[in-house]
Amino acid sequence: MIPQSLKDIMANGDGATWLQIISLLLLMVFFLGLVFYVFSRPKKHYREEENAPLDDDQPFNTKN
Repeated sequence: MIPQSLKDIMANGDGATWLQIISLLLLMVFFLGLVFYVFSRPKKHYREEENAPLDDDQPFNTKN
């Protein structure tokens, strides 16, 4: 039987549960690492980005 989709491979493959657990753990580690990185930066690190939508330094490109 040739698997038709990734769902078939993951459901019927040997050790599929281990692949799912490892995938979930890697995703959680990445997400928690990203959250830790963002919250560990000092607030002054984000000052320029927080005011970017309000800055009118550059005019709009208007073509007439």
